[in-house]
Parts: sequence; C-alpha cells; structure tokens
Amino acid sequence: MAVYLTLTAAVAMLALLVREEKMPLMNQGVTRQQLVNRVSCLFIFCLLFAVSALRLNVGNDYLKYVEFMHLVFSRAYVPTEIGFNALSYAVYYLCGFENYLLVFAIFSFATIYFFMKGIYDQSRWFTLSFVLFMLLGLYFQSLSTVRYYLALSMALYSVTFVIKKDWPRFILLVLLGSLFHKSLLVILVLYFLAQLKWKRWMYGLLFAGGVSCLFLKNIYLKIVIFLYPSYKDTEYLEGGTSYATILRCAIVLGFAIWLYKEEIEGDRAMEFFFICNLMALVLYVFGSFLPIISRIGYYLTVTHILFVPNLIVRMKDVRKRQVAIVATLLFGIGYFALYMRGAANDGVRILPYQTFLFHDLPLTLSERGYY
Repeated sequence: MAVYLTLTAAVAMLALLVREEKMPLMNQGVTRQQLVNRVSCLFIFCLLFAVSALRLNVGNDYLKYVEFMHLVFSRAYVPTEIGFNALSYAVYYLCGFENYLLVFAIFSFATIYFFMKGIYDQSRWFTLSFVLFMLLGLYFQSLSTVRYYLALSMALYSVTFVIKKDWPRFILLVLLGSLFHKSLLVILVLYFLAQLKWKRWMYGLLFAGGVSCLFLKNIYLKIVIFLYPSYKDTEYLEGGTSYATILRCAIVLGFAIWLYKEEIEGDRAMEFFFICNLMALVLYVFGSFLPIISRIGYYLTVTHILFVPNLIVRMKDVRKRQVAIVATLLFGIGYFALYMRGAANDGVRILPYQTFLFHDLPLTLSERGYY
C-alpha cells in the first residue's frame, strides 16, 4: 500500500501546479504557466504509467488476461472483443514471444492518456478533478479491470465531442472503444439523452421508467439475456447495487439542485453532467437487479470528477466555496480509505503490489495443464 499512498501524494502535489493563470514567457507564444502545466502533466503521466506498466499479477483479472492472450496467440476461442484479441496477437507476433507485459503497458498508456486528456480539456479546475480521479479509485481500479477502464476513459474523453455536438468524432471514438469493451456502446444512447434539453415530462418519464423496474423486472432481464446470451444461468444475473454510489449521487444531486439556477441552467455542459448524475441515481436505486449494473452506471458517474469541481469553482460566495472544497476532499479521502481497505479482496486485488522487476508470474491455467 505504501506504493499507492506515495504515488497518490506525489501526483496530487504535482496537480497543484496546474493552473489556468497565464504569465508571459519571453514573448514566444507559450506562457510560463502553460509550460508548468505541460511539464507537471508529463511527470504525472509518467508516474501513473510507471506504476501501472511495471506491475505483475496485480489486479483481479491479470492472470485471466494473460491466459486469454495465450489463447489468442494459439488461435483458440476467447470471449474478449476483437480489438483486445488483435492487439494481443500483433504484440506477440511482432515480439516473437508472449510479451503480455507490453500488452498491459499499451493498455495503461492509452487509459491514463484518455483520462488525463479528458480532465485537462474539460475541467475548469484540473487539480480538484484529478485529485478526485485518484481518491475515487478510478486510476487504481484500472489496474484490475483493464479493458473496461480503457473504455471508461474513452467515454470521459468523448464528452467533449458530445458538448460540441461533434457527432462524427463521438461515434467514431465510441465504435473504436467498443472493439475493446462492447459495453461502451451504451453511451451512444445515454450521452445522447443526457445532452438533450430536458422538459418536465422527461423527468417524469425517467422516474416512471425507474418505478417500472419494480414490476417488469423479468421482462427487462429477458431483454438483457437476449442482448448478452452469455449471461444466461450465470452469477452475472444476480445483480446488486452500491449504496456508497447511491449516497454519492444523492449528495451531488442535492448540491447541484442548490446551485442549479445560478450555475447550471443554460450551460450545456453543466446540464449534461446534471442529467448524467440523475440518470445514474435512478439506475442504481431501481435497477439493482440488472447484471453488472456498475458497468452502465460508471459511464454516468465518471462525470462527477468534472461536474463537482466545475460547480465549486463557479460558486461566488468564497466561504461557501471553501466549505464545499473541504467537504469534497473529506468525502474523497473517506472513499479512498474504504477502497484501500478492500484493495486486497477478490474482485479488486490490487494489493499486494508486485512488479516484474522483483517477482515472477504464477503459472496460468494452460501452463498447469488443466482448467
């Protein structure tokens, strides 16, 4: 855990240097602050990438992915998407051996890039957005759920195209990301709905849709099984929800309603974030029976790291803004502590941290010769 705590503290301090203020730098078209921003972001990226790329057997799915890569290279069937399969095969073929470390490094590079690019381009307060990115476990969970978090990072980055109504780029990015995790396709619907100018009847329809889950559960499950036949008769149909996420969405909703008239209404990006949070709350409250509900919900709640800082920085009352900052950081630290408390548990398993520099990979299923 010392590695993760040191990393979090180091990148948080570097993030403090990233600001919007601009100071001339020898009149060469690049301001002093822009140079500081770029250097700070570069160091942050390198630190995050180093910890991620150097890991070995860290993450719930690490050994499973190594096995999948081996099967792909052996031309056997694997349930993963074509993008993951093609990348794994290309790396193994070009390297001349089963270089799973390079595959993980490529995923780490792309995931961290899209997260940081999405935050830098869209947040009005990079420091707080990035700190929330770390404290809410988004970076650390990317060590465990590799394909999904690449898709999630691309979803966050795609928001900039949604706000600008640059639909060709948005659709192209989503289709590209879906080659690595097909669940990303859901944002074609979710983000399109969230960017609409919502009327009262639309809020009513959303609530009615949530309530209908109480009575039409079996029908909705049949639809899910039709779309994902591999879920049939598996543990994935057990569903489940996150009370911590419900609480988080409820707090964000209350904060947003309080500031809605002054800071949200009429701003396309802020209204988009508001609807994303509202849809996530309805989904988590009423859709707990849905398989892997978090896979859908995270595409909505990931916008919190943009929404909350953008709200806070808009607050005109300095004292209230300071209270909001402290409350946000305390919530983030509490969430981080709870996450790290279970970091060694099944389903996460990012502890203990190991690196290929000092450790060896356990035998995979194929190497043991049985399943």
